[in-house]
Amino acid sequence: MINRTVLTGRVTDDIDLRYTQSGSAVGNFRLAVNRRFTNQNGEREADFINCVVWKKTAENLANFTHKGTLIGIDGRIQTRTYDDKDGKKVYITEVVVEQFALLEPRQDNQVQQPQQNNMSPFDNPSDQVDITDDDLPF
Repeated sequence: MINRTVLTGRVTDDIDLRYTQSGSAVGNFRLAVNRRFTNQNGEREADFINCVVWKKTAENLANFTHKGTLIGIDGRIQTRTYDDKDGKKVYITEVVVEQFALLEPRQDNQVQQPQQNNMSPFDNPSDQVDITDDDLPF
């Protein structure tokens, strides 16, 4: 059986990082994933996906992301149930994150790199390039 989920979206709030009684880190968050199409009003809608992440991955995700961070996640879909205080069964579907990738540079410690002149002689089409038969390798 295959249960693989790959999503790209923005974290809707800071990661809710907690620790179990045994000391394992667990993080819960929602990921806003844009739909590929627009609705009847021409607006793009999003799905808000519940996600859970465990152990060191949870700590790293909480340390390196914040509300609005664009990330990619790789994981699996999980469903679980529990009985609420009124005795009603509650069903939860979530993505268990196994890996994540930051998809944009961090804003708080961006270093300005000096700009380099990477112009090619072919960048300006109005300039003529003088090539003779002796310049060709064949």
